[in-house]
Amino acid sequence: MVVQIKGTLLAPVEVKSSIDINHWITFQYVDNLVINGGGSLDGQGSSAWPYNNCMNDPHCKRLPTTLRLDFVTNSKIHDITSINSKNVHINLFASHDITIQNITISAPGDSPNTDGIHIGTSHHIEILDSVIATGDDCISFSSGSNNIKISGVHCGPGHGISIGSLGKGAGDDVSFVDIRNCTFVGTTNGVRVKTWAPSQPGTVSHLTVEHVRVDKVDNPIIIDQQYCPSRSCSTTESSRVQIQDVKFSNIWGSSTTQSAITLKCSQTNPCQKIEMRDINLGYNGPEGSAHSACTNADVVTYGQQQPLPCTEKIELLYPSIFD
Repeated sequence: MVVQIKGTLLAPVEVKSSIDINHWITFQYVDNLVINGGGSLDGQGSSAWPYNNCMNDPHCKRLPTTLRLDFVTNSKIHDITSINSKNVHINLFASHDITIQNITISAPGDSPNTDGIHIGTSHHIEILDSVIATGDDCISFSSGSNNIKISGVHCGPGHGISIGSLGKGAGDDVSFVDIRNCTFVGTTNGVRVKTWAPSQPGTVSHLTVEHVRVDKVDNPIIIDQQYCPSRSCSTTESSRVQIQDVKFSNIWGSSTTQSAITLKCSQTNPCQKIEMRDINLGYNGPEGSAHSACTNADVVTYGQQQPLPCTEKIELLYPSIFD
């Protein structure tokens, strides 16, 4: 099946037709799907963003994802544009062997929950040679994501590339994620791993981040195992998600904060086998040079290290300082 998008397709703007619906366009149970054509999907999100109150209301109504792929296999999305989604731009669920290439995603930096691409319960996914500018994560992963390759992605503005948040459900696992040859400009984070505290057991393993440039990024390298955006988490319990076999290699550029590297790992499940190789992150501010901070992290280093790894200890304190 080949679907070609020509010109600009406009989503509805009526509030009643946009709230509590999880999609605008969905493909389900399709093998060998191709979506291309050079056109644009305009979610007209500004009509719905004022109704995005899920941070304050646990019973909030959902807003629609622009393009959902559920149980889709051996497929490709390329040469299309997604603009101003009401919620996530592209969502992959229970899909495998998908290539997303040469796409453009765009939404204002303050647009809520407009993740570029969200992946869950999916494997063997490639995201290549694309430009993503959003108000949330450029790319995000939830439980069941494995064997993911990301290369040649320009991210910014947005919250960077995020694994998690994990730990809300039992068995939240993400593994074998390879992120390389990417650029982050003006983002909140570079590559981030975030887990709840307290949490259910889970794992993040075999994450490789390599050949990445950051330009004016708040937190270029960050692991936060006390993620708590709701400000209602426990101050005494820690995450039970195990993070291990993580490699950061050839990461360079500029941080907008002194904390260029933050490894805030769990007390009960410390981070294991964190490798830092050839890191060169600078900060130019009145406080001094960039530094790194960590707790409960097993770190090994190779080559250049700027800043020096784990030069300061940080406490596992509520609230989370990285939303």
